[in-house]
Formats: sequence, structure tokens, C-alpha cells
Amino acid sequence: QVQLVESGGGLVQPGGSLRLSCVASGITFNLYTMNWYRQAPGKQRELVASITSRGGTNYLDSVKDRFTISRDNAKKSVSLQMNNLKPEDTAVYYCNAVLRFSFKDYDWWGQGTQVTASS
Repeated sequence: QVQLVESGGGLVQPGGSLRLSCVASGITFNLYTMNWYRQAPGKQRELVASITSRGGTNYLDSVKDRFTISRDNAKKSVSLQMNNLKPEDTAVYYCNAVLRFSFKDYDWWGQGTQVTASS
């Protein structure tokens, strides 16, 4: 059974920091590209950051220089360090694992964790 379990969300004042973590089970973690998505009320889900199996990273323009994605294959975990949080970062953040292997697509999601940046 595949599980992605996020933690680390919460309420923080603008300018503050949070670190999200996602621990995976039931998958060969080191093969997967790991993503963090977010969805704010009334908005579409958007890709915030991704890290490939080889460690290459990509970021949404609005979070570049503030957010950092990293992975620990030994612990089957991916993290998102979020600094200088802004009210517009408020959303539910989701961990996502994707892999295309042997002509099949694998796509797994966590349950989400709420991040709120507000004074």
C-alpha cells in the first residue's frame, strides 16, 4: 500500500518560516520525481517545487529564492523549506510522487497539510 504522509504545516506570521516534510512508503522512492503542489481556496492546484530522482530542482517563479526542496532517499522523505512566507502562500500543500516506468505512469498523492501565513 502506497502512502505519502505530510507534516509541518501550521500558522505563521508573514515573514516567518515553515518546513514541510513528506514520508513515503510502499514505493521505490529513489526512482520517483517528488513534487510539492498547493491549492488555495477558489484557485487551481499549482506546482510549487519539484525534485527529480537525480536531484534536479524546479520552482514556481513566485517562490524562487524563498523555498527550497530537498530529498533524503535513505529516509524516503522530501522536504520543503519555506522562508519569508507571504499571505499569498496560504494554501493546502500536497506531496506528490510521479514516475513513468515501463510505459506505465505512477502518480501518488498525500492528504495535504494546511499552511497559513497571516498576522
